[in-house]
Amino acid sequence: MIRDITIGQYYPSESVIHRLDPRVKLVGTIVFIIMIFCINNLAGYLVATAALGCIIKLAHVPLKYIIKGLKAIFFILIFTALLNIFLTPGDAVFEWKFIHITKEGLLIALKMSVRFIYLIIGSSIMTLTTTPNHLTDGLEKGLSPLKKIHVPVHEISMMMSIALRFIPILMEETDKIMKAQQARCADFESGNIFQRAKSLVPVLVPLFISSFRRANDLAMAMEARCYHGDEGRTKMKPLHYYRRDYIAYLLIVLYVAVLILLNIFFPAVQASLFAIIF
Repeated sequence: MIRDITIGQYYPSESVIHRLDPRVKLVGTIVFIIMIFCINNLAGYLVATAALGCIIKLAHVPLKYIIKGLKAIFFILIFTALLNIFLTPGDAVFEWKFIHITKEGLLIALKMSVRFIYLIIGSSIMTLTTTPNHLTDGLEKGLSPLKKIHVPVHEISMMMSIALRFIPILMEETDKIMKAQQARCADFESGNIFQRAKSLVPVLVPLFISSFRRANDLAMAMEARCYHGDEGRTKMKPLHYYRRDYIAYLLIVLYVAVLILLNIFFPAVQASLFAIIF
């Protein structure tokens, strides 16, 4: 399961999504995530699904590779859905002793599951199609207006880029440590949840030690190369907008406009259709 985490990894390809300016992809990802939580009808989810499918197709990233990243959050997804199903008050559709399942709970669980899945897929596509260096440059360029109020934009962008870069490295390190412990007869599968958590201690301790060692080595390497932050630094490949980037911005605006219109007018249209049919 550790190898199934795709956020933070880069999938090389020559697609149009890969060639987009990182600022466009950052804005598009943020807008996509925000609009997912603003959708309140079926038509909006269909539009979001179609948009996400088109992006995956244009990115030339295998669908199996993207879906594989959902395995790591499967337990969280199921746990969240069950909480919504059993703890949401409303019109009961099933009752047995202390178990109460409501229509509102099922609806909220379905919405939250879809939103969570789309959030993970959308974030994964951004990191799969953007190198850490481009992501850092995009964050720094996009947040550059904050420099006027003395916000350390470059340092923040660098930290976020390093954090994303370390995700697959730490996952690989965790996998190696777990295999080494299993070779020494460690058992991570049997027992209750408390016994399993206790069995992870021999994994977490060397993982933390390895993480601090890597962070220290990285800091020493940056100091050895005379890294002093943003002041006086230039870019080997400065970011420039091209025609495809402006078209992408236009499509983002169109996507937002369509979802807003659907949120405003679709409930009235849906009520009219139900009135006509029934």
